[in-house]
Amino acid sequence: MSHPVPVASGALPFPELYAKVTHHIPPVEWPVFADDISAILSLKRQRNAVILAHNYQTPEIFHTVADIVGDSLALAREAVTTDADIIVMAGVHFMAETAKLLNPGKTVLIPDRMAGCSLAESITAANVRELRARHPGVPVVTYVNTSAAVKAESDICCTSGNAKAVIESLGVARVIMLPDEFLAQNTAAFMPNVEFITWAGHCEVHERFTAQDITSVRESYPGVMVLAHPECPPEVVAQADFSGSTAALAEFVEVNRPARVALVTECSMSDNIAARYPEVEFVRPCNLCPHMKRITLSNIRQALELRQHEVTIDLAIAGRARLAVERMLAVK
Repeated sequence: MSHPVPVASGALPFPELYAKVTHHIPPVEWPVFADDISAILSLKRQRNAVILAHNYQTPEIFHTVADIVGDSLALAREAVTTDADIIVMAGVHFMAETAKLLNPGKTVLIPDRMAGCSLAESITAANVRELRARHPGVPVVTYVNTSAAVKAESDICCTSGNAKAVIESLGVARVIMLPDEFLAQNTAAFMPNVEFITWAGHCEVHERFTAQDITSVRESYPGVMVLAHPECPPEVVAQADFSGSTAALAEFVEVNRPARVALVTECSMSDNIAARYPEVEFVRPCNLCPHMKRITLSNIRQALELRQHEVTIDLAIAGRARLAVERMLAVK
């Protein structure tokens, strides 16, 4: 189906949108993107659909067709408030499952079923049951980067942005924190009175960063402010000037406006923030997430056109998993 692309004579289509991605897309390539953007904007109106996009999505998605953007916690919170009939998750599968858990009566689509996550794949529901048997009575705090089946075996979920607050809300001396070993270790550094039982799961993007990477960046770019995601190894976080969730990293740049900054996380994070703060020089010692990059304007358009790749969750799992997510959202 063909969709008209608004364009003035001699001008690029959607100039107000192109202004947000000029650093990322050459003018000669923009009309190709604009065709999909035009179709998506039209389909959203026709289908009463909303697009949620994670901070790791590419700028042409993040800045042009997304209605709600943010980290996992922000997307989970906002998913509850939407009055759309269809939610399209421009992110990975566990995020789409979380949106479905919080909106059981809505249609949730993911543009590519293969958009997975190394963390989510590192642990199973059976693993959680085994840990519970080994440590009876110890509450299980599960990172949202997990399947619904794993969430269903947990007491409460957390994100990188609220892990400490979630654990503090339990008021216990021991927790099982799954599955990201580095996030657990980095959280434990701020909670010396709590014993953490961890799992050896890692993010394939963040585990590749090393302390030497940070040293090299500082040597090559004097005065650089280094911001690291807490899924990075503890020795990387220890070398950084600040560590936090993707939302916290973006807020740090907004508030402090460092002259030169290195975001030690997924590459598109720097691209998206750079569009907002052109006065900040971004050093990019980043790694790509191959799963996030499976989401494109083209397959978002196809998902809306064909209503394809609907996310469903077994009812026997959904109720328990939803409770773990809702408990997390109740923590302020």
